Amino acid sequence: MIFAYARVSTSDQCLDRQLDALTKYGVDKIYQEKISGTKKNRPELDKMLSVLKSGDTVVVESLSRLGRSVKNLSELMERFNADDIRLVSLKETIDTKSSTGKLLFTILSSLAQFERDVLAERTREGLNAARARGHLGGRPKTNRSKIDKAIALYNTKQYSISEITELTGISKSTLYRAING
Repeated sequence: MIFAYARVSTSDQCLDRQLDALTKYGVDKIYQEKISGTKKNRPELDKMLSVLKSGDTVVVESLSRLGRSVKNLSELMERFNADDIRLVSLKETIDTKSSTGKLLFTILSSLAQFERDVLAERTREGLNAARARGHLGGRPKTNRSKIDKAIALYNTKQYSISEITELTGISKSTLYRAING
């Protein structure tokens, strides 16, 4: 059988483009979900994986729909190879039935991982450069006089929490932390 998997990351995104491409390819069943690709448990993907048998084909619109890391894609590919399951990615024109398709799959998934690693490295470098200039990051500390004023208002028992936060400009969580601290 020819199975397909379609995924978007958020509920407000639309699957139509993927579904059109997969239907045009001629699949027997499409598993679809709206969930981040970084999630370990993707129920519809898990359902599809549970019914695959030797000789089946899995079609995706793009490799990024199937997995978000080289490790994840590699694990799926190892499983597909062990179970004699063919993977077809329409966007990248990959068909793992051929040795060229297998090579291309490996190269593209490695490049995607490299891109994520470089982005993480640049982020770390930027944070280190900011720290070297005295920028510590995170939220700025709440002004102590505002906290003291909020506690004083709270202790009068004349104002609600909402009124106190509105008058002082501090958040409810900051006020509760100061009261309980």
